[in-house]
Amino acid sequence: MAVRVRVPTPLRRFTAGVDEVPADGASIKAVIEDLERRHPGMRERLLDEKGDIRRFVNIYLNGDDIRFLDAINSKVKDGDDISIVPAIAGGH
Repeated sequence: MAVRVRVPTPLRRFTAGVDEVPADGASIKAVIEDLERRHPGMRERLLDEKGDIRRFVNIYLNGDDIRFLDAINSKVKDGDDISIVPAIAGGH
């Protein structure tokens, strides 16, 4: 399944500066594994040691937060858009 992954600025060092990359997989987990094959170092930035999405990383599938879908097991299909968005904290 070919999907489009939007890469945030902090992770673009793994994609040679590219802000959007293709990936294959039938689930978010499979897409992350494919990203790791194509762009080594990505998985460690996205997943914790248990294989769960890191606390301060948000992943959206066609605009929906995967935490409200089936998390890392959310199914994807050809043409889907995935956005990786680092959480931003701060302020008062």
